[in-house]
Amino acid sequence: MAHALHVQVLPDYHRDPFDRVLISQAQLENLHIVTVDTQVAQYDVEILW
Repeated sequence: MAHALHVQVLPDYHRDPFDRVLISQAQLENLHIVTVDTQVAQYDVEILW
């Protein structure tokens, strides 16, 4: 539930709801995201290219 609620405070850099939940989860759980999506890289998350 915390991940879903955290989506509301994310900036609107990325409009895809599923990606926004992944970003939220990564921020709250201190996880890395593996992606080539440059929009995801705008968030405060660790990216593995």
